[in-house]
Amino acid sequence: MPTPTQPRITGDPVIQVEGLQRRFGSTWALRGIDLAVHRRTICGLLGPNGAGKTTAVRILATLLRPDAGTARVGGFDVARQPDKVRPLLGVTGQYAAVDEELTGYENLVLIARLLELPRRDARRRADELLERFDLARAGGRSVRTYLGGMRRRLDLAASLVGRPPVLVLDEPTTGLDPRSRREVWELVRGLVADGATVLLTTQYLEEADRLATQVAVLDHGRVIEHGTPSTLKARVGGQTLDVRPAERAQRDQAAAIMAQITGATPTQDGDGGLVSVPVDRRLAGSQALTAVAHQLEVAGIAVTEMGLRLASLDEVFDPYTGHSVHITITVDDAGNMHLFGTDSESGRIDFTSGWLSVFYPNGNPFSAAVQSPTNALLACNCLPGEDDGGWPGGGGRGGPGPILP
Repeated sequence: MPTPTQPRITGDPVIQVEGLQRRFGSTWALRGIDLAVHRRTICGLLGPNGAGKTTAVRILATLLRPDAGTARVGGFDVARQPDKVRPLLGVTGQYAAVDEELTGYENLVLIARLLELPRRDARRRADELLERFDLARAGGRSVRTYLGGMRRRLDLAASLVGRPPVLVLDEPTTGLDPRSRREVWELVRGLVADGATVLLTTQYLEEADRLATQVAVLDHGRVIEHGTPSTLKARVGGQTLDVRPAERAQRDQAAAIMAQITGATPTQDGDGGLVSVPVDRRLAGSQALTAVAHQLEVAGIAVTEMGLRLASLDEVFDPYTGHSVHITITVDDAGNMHLFGTDSESGRIDFTSGWLSVFYPNGNPFSAAVQSPTNALLACNCLPGEDDGGWPGGGGRGGPGPILP
């Protein structure tokens, strides 16, 4: 139920972001991202440091104005209607924002009073939240005596004082031990079960996998992939066959059998003795599993573990954000754009397939198909004088062009 001072959420998605851009000087933080978070779901915004996650959160929280694009929370524009957006939002930043000199109870009462709750209601709400977040016994202690997990729970409780229907959690488990992280996860799941809508930014792949209904992978200010965790895993890696031989000395022999059957190169984790190999989509995973099991038995290799699984989010994340590509662009007199790319790790572009995204200085995206170029030029037909974005000699909007040797 919204509080009397909260506007009603209109429509779904609850959070709607379209073409959002933000630049700090010459540095792009957001390059036109699109995002939709539906009612009573958790959307995970996943990306490395510097990807633009916190900038997106600050814009949604009405703390920063976008340079272009729109962002709406509950149907209200964050730039034009911030007074409507703020009562709907509870925001938890990367670090606990509670007063160490006050007790946990005093922190919650203070926030409630700032939200203009009557004194009696403020005290009642503080008691409710301390009980819910398992902090009742510590509520009378100074926050400086709290452990990291306790501070994080108190910080999350503080964001709920006003009963907001939308929560934005910016890396809420940063710096927490595994047990404290799991406690926060359970609390977030409970909030969604009670009707909340959550946007969660995180660097932890496991966190996104455990919590998120939808995942958007953000890198260098762009959403470069999105979907459900299971969809992303299937799209990137298909299935993976794992085998753990009982004898470590037989790992290489097991890997050779797996390679022969699947036609792919297995990897070994070293410490745990697990051998893993991707299963091509053209080969049924169950057939590969049966064939490998038979050959291992023939070879006399006992195993303690064997099974098929979808790719992990680690395997999804690395191909998209593992390294950067430097693009050199020239435009000839006829208005043809030529792109030459070098990979930061290998010194060349060497993609199997996919899309190469290039952004004009004004932030407009330009995408071109990439099919196995190696130190190749990518020529794209451009229209001179049309939205040239400041490129010398023309430029403008282009489309996929042929790969030139």
